[in-house]
Amino acid sequence: MSGPGFERISRGRSIPASLTRRRLLEGSIAALASPFVATAGWANSEWPSRAVRVVVPYPPGGGADTTARILFQKLGEVWGKSFVIDNKAGAGGTLAEAAVAKSDADGYTIMHDATGHSINPGLYPNLSFNAEKDFAPVFLATLVPNVLVVNKEVAENTLADVTAAAKAAPGGLQFASSGIGTVQHLCLEMFKSLAQVPVIHVPYRGGGPALNDVMGGHIRYFFSNGAASVGMVEVGQIKAICHTGKGKLNTLADLPAAQDSLPGLEAYEWNGVFAPAKTPPEIVQKLNAGLNQLLREADIRERFKTLNIDYKENTPEEFRAFVADETKKWAATLKTVTL
Repeated sequence: MSGPGFERISRGRSIPASLTRRRLLEGSIAALASPFVATAGWANSEWPSRAVRVVVPYPPGGGADTTARILFQKLGEVWGKSFVIDNKAGAGGTLAEAAVAKSDADGYTIMHDATGHSINPGLYPNLSFNAEKDFAPVFLATLVPNVLVVNKEVAENTLADVTAAAKAAPGGLQFASSGIGTVQHLCLEMFKSLAQVPVIHVPYRGGGPALNDVMGGHIRYFFSNGAASVGMVEVGQIKAICHTGKGKLNTLADLPAAQDSLPGLEAYEWNGVFAPAKTPPEIVQKLNAGLNQLLREADIRERFKTLNIDYKENTPEEFRAFVADETKKWAATLKTVTL
């Protein structure tokens, strides 16, 4: 599975092309050589000496929340420290982003954000913070496609079926999103444009509540974060129609790619860790090294595999370049859709 701006790596995984092999190798060697990595001195050095608050700008149960809990629970175990997830949902993530931007830059408030971080500058021209200047990028955590999920009682089984149903429904079908301007919303807008169908957009305050309502039948269609929805699909709580990546997923291997029947419908959500802009570089580097170390842990790798998550070790500088590229891409996309 790979997307635009991605290159193939081992075992079929994919990473942003901006994270070149040479730079990744240099970053990996530096991390391995660092006294921070997998040593008692690293885990017991001065920071953190108390609990670290990890702000997630979305409700519990969504993709960003899921991966944040996987990573920071494990990091807490490895370091013997406390990382507390603080879900602060609202306004497409901007409420939490504004709060973190103004937080003390001491390493005790960090943020596990998602693609919305790169969408919001183009969506909201009057933000109270500067998404580029007010944050220190730390670590690109994950990359995952969306999955079109539906209530299990829905008759449609293919994207062509859903397209036909949308054309036949007066005013179009109702689709949930994780919120206005989220990658799930923009994925829906891409579907609307490419398939030339009417849709009724119903924004939620995060993917978790939307998934719950799809399961309960309150709304029937949703381009969901793949990591958040795969478990519900596997146990039959909801039904999956297609995914917005390329090729086959690690789980749900028989699930077709949307672009097999609707070329161009390709979208991914990334998650990444940020700190307030003036956070000491040594804290940023230590946190980056710790999170990279987790990607070498067998249990984390297996968990990410079951959730269809792409990952690769990276540096803060590489993540900064990735975010800049994503911000430009989504700004251009927003000019082509009507929200």
